[in-house]
Amino acid sequence: MFKQKETKSYGIIKPSKIKDRVYRVLDLVEKPEPKKAPSNLAVIGRYILSPEIFRILRKTSPGKHGEIQLTDGLKALLKEENIYGCEFSGVRYDAGDKLGFLKATVEFALKRKDLGKEFKKYLKQLSL
Repeated sequence: MFKQKETKSYGIIKPSKIKDRVYRVLDLVEKPEPKKAPSNLAVIGRYILSPEIFRILRKTSPGKHGEIQLTDGLKALLKEENIYGCEFSGVRYDAGDKLGFLKATVEFALKRKDLGKEFKKYLKQLSL
């Protein structure tokens, strides 16, 4: 999870803080308007879940765009067991967004020992 102002672009949790950056998830809301969001803690999409989620997903009806939404499955799982989340600290790249994916690619390429110097030289050559 990470703090996010633009709640209408993410799944948002209703949290119960346990300790430091650890929360119990009480509810999930998919892409709520900011005024209806239960918090500003967004789900990133990295999960450690019990195998029960697969049984639940098999029973979950398709949602938007005819797809089975994991958020719907997680809401159902919450009725059977606790779900916990950890607030992420560090740099987050939105690789689901075209520009975010490109930014991540460039930044990681620049950090590579085998490519960084040459890639930086290449970028400097570009007439930006």
